[in-house]
Amino acid sequence: MNIKNLRLAVIGLGYVGLPLAVEFAKKRKVVGYDVNDKRINELNSGYDKTLEINNGRFKVSKNLKLVKKIEDIKDCNCFIITVPTPIDKKNKPNLSFLLKASKEVGKILKPNDIVIYESTVYPGCTEEKCVPILVSTSGLKFNKDFFCGYSPERINPGDKKHKIQDIKKIVSGSNKKITDTIDMLYSEIILAGTHKVYSIIVAEAAKIIENTQRDLNIALLNELSIIFNKLEINTSEVITAAKTKWNFIPFLPGLVGGHCIGVDPYYLTHKAQKLGYRPKIILAGRKLNNSMSSHVVSKFTEHLKEKKIKIKNSRILILGLTFKENCPDLRNSKIKDIFEKLKNKKCKVDLYDPMAENVEIKSMYGKNQVSKFSLNTYDGIIIGVGHNKFKSMGIDYIKSLCKINHVIFDLKSLFNKNHSSFQL
Repeated sequence: MNIKNLRLAVIGLGYVGLPLAVEFAKKRKVVGYDVNDKRINELNSGYDKTLEINNGRFKVSKNLKLVKKIEDIKDCNCFIITVPTPIDKKNKPNLSFLLKASKEVGKILKPNDIVIYESTVYPGCTEEKCVPILVSTSGLKFNKDFFCGYSPERINPGDKKHKIQDIKKIVSGSNKKITDTIDMLYSEIILAGTHKVYSIIVAEAAKIIENTQRDLNIALLNELSIIFNKLEINTSEVITAAKTKWNFIPFLPGLVGGHCIGVDPYYLTHKAQKLGYRPKIILAGRKLNNSMSSHVVSKFTEHLKEKKIKIKNSRILILGLTFKENCPDLRNSKIKDIFEKLKNKKCKVDLYDPMAENVEIKSMYGKNQVSKFSLNTYDGIIIGVGHNKFKSMGIDYIKSLCKINHVIFDLKSLFNKNHSSFQL
């Protein structure tokens, strides 16, 4: 298939889909589709709340059309699906967005069309779950009338250094010809190059192990930080010393949340258990990382007691609510767990995050964030996220918000260890 004849639609305009659509629109006409009316209206007004595009100042180009009706992409013949794949309350894959998107695309699927999936899934999901929906909805035969591909997203939200065009892209298709076509398509925009895989399931597996590996490495460092704390030595100093050897990988301890690292391993373990194998190391890493918010609160209350500060009715400020630094995304942030645990201990907790929208904070936490700080107010402060804004505030100003007798937890080691009661 000549890629010049591809009429491209991107389904889902979040952290992944929007940058992808914008980048392709520099080379060809693109239709961006999202079921969220509010999202489309915001983008058409020139605002991107994800801040992935020009710090939120978004301008629709002449090659990019944004729509909210599936009928508006029916003339396209190449569909890239970039919808979320979260987990449910039992840590099981929630494929509802993916399957719904597949059904919607199936309604408008035509002979010779290509459907490319970018959403993170377990190995085998595209052909086991998505393709049958496309077949049943469209009435077309897979790999004869229409074709599929899988090219996993690798976007790092909030990262202004490693942008979509700078990250090597894995591409795969349902046959060799389609793989080559998809490779040529992405090669239009990916300056870092592509890596062709002639098997969709291999591409799915390659993606799922990226974040699983990171999760396990962070779990190891989290466990080491607990041990080092008992030894009364500073974890960051240990890592700084260790990384003087060329082959030491300097991962850092921390809270593991968000929609990738804290989610993707569960997709892999779900598939493994379906095959009759219960993973040991992966699930152990997940359990440890999920326990870190409890560890933080336990240490925090210990320090309050040591300072003879009453836990009940203590005034606490949490700085940073998003799942990672310099990013507005609140989804699956482990800071929420810390907030809830402190609330259960009858602490009076204030919140502040310069990156997140107040309306979303109110929706998630049931209260507004602080709009103005007062000096000498707090018994304790937890710096939970390493936003640049907090670095620029400086530790002296942060300390000035506290009472004379106070506790400061710097979970991201933003400042010198001597300025805080505790660091991971």
